[in-house]
Amino acid sequence: MATSAAGYDLTPLDDSEIARRAAGLTPEERAVLLDHGTERPFCGTLLDNKTPGVYYCRLCELPLFSSEAKFDSGTGWPSFFQPFDPEHIRYLQDRTLGMTRTEIRCPRCDSHLGHVFPDGPPPTGQRYCLNSIAMEFRASE
Repeated sequence: MATSAAGYDLTPLDDSEIARRAAGLTPEERAVLLDHGTERPFCGTLLDNKTPGVYYCRLCELPLFSSEAKFDSGTGWPSFFQPFDPEHIRYLQDRTLGMTRTEIRCPRCDSHLGHVFPDGPPPTGQRYCLNSIAMEFRASE
């Protein structure tokens, strides 16, 4: 079993477990998480969320980002300057749309989450630009 520094199991899910979890997704969730789509800007339900808590992968429930790292980027998508744990994000080169970008995916279920750009605020200078539909938010208790 692969475990992150934060103590979470990072063992990749097999195809049958991904299919089982994906059975309850809406068509819009499937389009983003499984087909690497993007929701329209300024329409996501988590864009303006300012409640303290943690954002989890909608498909496998791995914690992805803390509200403490969330900021308003003005781009229309929820943005964060660092992940919950660096091992909780997988990075891939994305050459679609005639440009090179860095796609971010969940390392456990391979769901598409969004992209990361080098134009974020200190201390990291990174802007993790996420699809609201790819995440589930849980408020701190």
